[in-house]
Amino acid sequence: MRSLLDRFYALTLWLAAACVVAIAVLVGLQVAGRIADLLLKLSGRPPYGFMVASLAEIAGYLLATATFLALAGTLKRGAHIRVTMLLGTVPERARYVLEVWALAAGAALVAFMTLSVVQLAYDSIRFREVSYGLIPVPLAIPQIAMAVGLAALLIALLDELALTWRTGRPSFRAGEEALTGVKEG
Repeated sequence: MRSLLDRFYALTLWLAAACVVAIAVLVGLQVAGRIADLLLKLSGRPPYGFMVASLAEIAGYLLATATFLALAGTLKRGAHIRVTMLLGTVPERARYVLEVWALAAGAALVAFMTLSVVQLAYDSIRFREVSYGLIPVPLAIPQIAMAVGLAALLIALLDELALTWRTGRPSFRAGEEALTGVKEG
């Protein structure tokens, strides 16, 4: 089961990275088109007028998708920004209690958010909502991507909660220590 979860978290990170690469490619195409138009204009020819339709909108959807898909993997690797000033000053037992509480509260909040976004996507499908850009993108597509990212984060939080409950220490603390070079507890 551990191997399956770790591969799932890695997959969400790879998909997030693919979204960022897609943004870079689309923006690169737009820039190349503008350069080509400028060169045509400088050579006395009419510009072609190349553009990536709805670039800002599509890039925004890809960025949101990348952000939400990366949540679970970055949590598991200890790369989330966490305020550990309090945790570093309390005894290990109190830190355990605080971490279990934070993971449980986070899981409850993310479960609510996931259900809310799933309902939003369902409503967008039901009412056939599309964006207002040149390309009418069905709004359910980015909403479903957000829901998948939130569901992955919920799985990661529950995974960390179970691990912390069982071992007394979340796995992401090792990642935090590797990133900061400071061993706590």
